[in-house]
Amino acid sequence: MNTEKDFSPLTPNIVRALNDKLYEKRKVAALEIEKLVRDFVAQNNSTQIRHVIQILASEFALSQHPHSRKGGLIGLAACSIALGKDSGLYLKELIEPVLTCFNDSDSRLRYYACEALYNIVKVARGAVLPHFNLLFDGLSKLAADPDPNVKSGSELLDRLLKDIVTESNKFDLVAFVPLLRERIYSNNQYARQFIISWIHVLESVPDINLLDYLPEILDGLFQILGDNSKEIRRTCEVVLGEFLKEIKRTPSSVKFADMANILVIHCQVADETKLTNDLIQLTAMTWMREFIQLAGRVVLPYSSGILTAVLPCLSYDDRKKSTKEVASACNHSLMKLVTAEDDEDEEEEKSASTGSPPGQPKLEGDSNDMLNASQESVGLSNISFFTPASADRPHVTLDLDGIVQVLDRHLRDSSTGMMTRIAVLKWLYHLYIKTPRKMFRHTDSLFPMLLKTLSDESDEVILKDLEVLAEIASSPAGQTDQAGSCDGIDNKLELKVPEGVKPGKQQSPASKTVDSSPSTPSMNSYFYKFMINLLKRLSLERKLLENRGAFIIRQLCLLLHAENIFHSMADILLKEEDLKFASTMVQTLNTILLTSAELFQLRNQLKDLRTPESCALFCCLYRSWCHNPVATVSLCFLTQNYKHAYELIQKFGDLEVTVDFLMEVDKLVQLIESPIFTYLRLQLLDVENNPYLIKALYGLLMLLPQSQAFQLLSHRLRCVPNPELMRTVDESKYMDSKQKVTSKRASQLQIDYNELLQHFDRVQSKHLEVRHQRSGRASDHPDRKLM
Repeated sequence: MNTEKDFSPLTPNIVRALNDKLYEKRKVAALEIEKLVRDFVAQNNSTQIRHVIQILASEFALSQHPHSRKGGLIGLAACSIALGKDSGLYLKELIEPVLTCFNDSDSRLRYYACEALYNIVKVARGAVLPHFNLLFDGLSKLAADPDPNVKSGSELLDRLLKDIVTESNKFDLVAFVPLLRERIYSNNQYARQFIISWIHVLESVPDINLLDYLPEILDGLFQILGDNSKEIRRTCEVVLGEFLKEIKRTPSSVKFADMANILVIHCQVADETKLTNDLIQLTAMTWMREFIQLAGRVVLPYSSGILTAVLPCLSYDDRKKSTKEVASACNHSLMKLVTAEDDEDEEEEKSASTGSPPGQPKLEGDSNDMLNASQESVGLSNISFFTPASADRPHVTLDLDGIVQVLDRHLRDSSTGMMTRIAVLKWLYHLYIKTPRKMFRHTDSLFPMLLKTLSDESDEVILKDLEVLAEIASSPAGQTDQAGSCDGIDNKLELKVPEGVKPGKQQSPASKTVDSSPSTPSMNSYFYKFMINLLKRLSLERKLLENRGAFIIRQLCLLLHAENIFHSMADILLKEEDLKFASTMVQTLNTILLTSAELFQLRNQLKDLRTPESCALFCCLYRSWCHNPVATVSLCFLTQNYKHAYELIQKFGDLEVTVDFLMEVDKLVQLIESPIFTYLRLQLLDVENNPYLIKALYGLLMLLPQSQAFQLLSHRLRCVPNPELMRTVDESKYMDSKQKVTSKRASQLQIDYNELLQHFDRVQSKHLEVRHQRSGRASDHPDRKLM
């Protein structure tokens, strides 16, 4: 430094001492400067004061010589001490050169800069707040300083500044938030500790409402929550916990919509191997649960994003039990927000928001919790901001398209866990119940995947899937003249409800509020397409038919009208070209009909054939049952058509008797001994009026080889009593009563049994022809051995 340069009012001795390498001499010079400035203050000579500060800053603190810089720093601190309460008038000149030294490469100089700034701030106190951003920026850099002495000095300055901010009510939060938002994304551990500590302090000050600016720093807080330092994570957890408590206390002032997508992002784990990610996910999911419960329908536009994050968590194992439970609560709460109100068309929504009478009654909702989204679709990286649709009744729009897309994607993904698949199906069912009109726009795209889901390994998944399919098939919203094509349906086949057969009177939950007469069909146009596709799938996947076919059909009989299911399937199978599948399917349906508790009412309807409806159903079933001779006989036994059963058995001599055929006869004998056919066994007591029953049973006996079933049926027939011994009443009265019953039954039966026998012959001829063709093809291959 040029010592001959004029530094007045600083004396040459002061200048020389400030440039000295010894700290003690620089300290003596600082005391002289302090005395000099005090004199200027007493004289109210601000010009000289500024001149001294300017010299110390430019000629010393910003000098190229390190000892000069050290002298300048201690000199500026001395000026501040001398100025006292008046230092606020010169803070900009005092602080800026000191902050510049924070970037010095010399750690000792950085330490002296901390010391100088500490003294300046200590004197100025609240007057430094207008320069807070500069101070915070400088401190944030020193917080990560590698030198422990510098770091220790910065911590002292940091605590002092926090005390000043805490006791002051003039802190400019608006000006500070942009800087905080920038620095919160630092990856340095010490910088993160510095940032989170300041957020903790600011959040605890009553006069500082940091909650209003939480959307701007929430993402950064979750980033810090993933830090490797346990101490930093713990502090961040405390800060987030305090914010959440405040949100619960004052939900009306919270900007839920601005933070929804931030939570959606952090609810999803990018790297499951990192334990810190589990903490982030659990915390974000906990926040999401509270947001859904507090904000209500405000979060509906973000439903697709929320479901994207929540659904995979439902399949977590016990290692993430807490996250799974919170995710389940989120899913349940979100589902409850979707109501029948969301099924209104856009025109109705607009009319509701403007107060004009809508086309249909509108359900009342909580007007405090409803806002209208300015964006329909919400991406994971875009935050939608909300604006009220009207001052009186704000409204929110459900992003149904986005929700369905997410549900469909999870259902198609083969890696999706069982509990997630169940949740997806529950969502679809709920949406079809609450928003049937809008959901049927997606039915054609969803239908193939729902059918494919019937092949799932889990029974519970299949049950939920069947509930959705049953709702689609029975919902009044699907009652159209022509439903869209579904999974390549053969539209040449048209199914109709037969004349005289009234579909079930039961209604789906969605239609309970709709008045309907007993003749209103409970099945829509999708029902028949469902039946066609179901049978097609069972035909293509024989393992599904063998393992789950009966289970699926029984459940459908519970969910839908059993008569409609059997009638439609029989109608479809009548035109089935794959005769082997038709025979197997008839056998399956017949077993269900005869043994399942779900079919009790249908069995009773068929047992007596006293109504035109039951007769029409019998004829429909019979024509398809002809694909399987033994099943046809069992149907005749069920409907007490014993004479016809005997005539059918007489024709069995012309059929090809195979091992499978005999096994079916064996099963029929076992069924005859079951509770289902108790009435049939009791009718064996009335030998005179049931001769064809006895003949039919003897016919079955003659078909069987010497086996356990043969012995069982033979023993039963030996128990048939002598008709002479059973006449214990007046024979004339007895015959009169039997004739009345027979007359009543015959008068209502409009069944052409000869035509049915002819149909049986035609069907069996087709089966025989197909078997012969297969045998011919097999004989054409000399290497193929016939078993």
